Amino acid sequence: EVQLVESGGGLVQAGGSLRLSCAASGFTFDDYDIGWFRQAPGKEREGVSYIRSSDGRAYYASSTKGRFTISSDNAKSTVYLQMNSLEPEDTAVYYCAAGASPVLYEWWSQTYQYDYWGQGTQVTVSS
Repeated sequence: EVQLVESGGGLVQAGGSLRLSCAASGFTFDDYDIGWFRQAPGKEREGVSYIRSSDGRAYYASSTKGRFTISSDNAKSTVYLQMNSLEPEDTAVYYCAAGASPVLYEWWSQTYQYDYWGQGTQVTVSS
């Protein structure tokens, strides 16, 4: 059974940090690229970051570049999202997703590129 399990969300004050984890199982981790998405109430799901399995190259949304860092521990089949300098606008449910490699990097933020999704973890940033 394919599973993506996010953890690490919570309530944090503006300017604070959180590290999200995405633990994958049930598929060959090295064959999939992993993306992080978020969805705020009343808004569409948007791409936050993506890491390419072939070479570990990372891509970021303009709103998160410089504040968020994605990384992968292939031995643990886990992808992390380190989020620093959090802002109230970052409040959302965060999801990780796996797409069969290669996810076209030009379209990494498009949800249709991904085959499997986690259940999400809530991140709330207070002002």
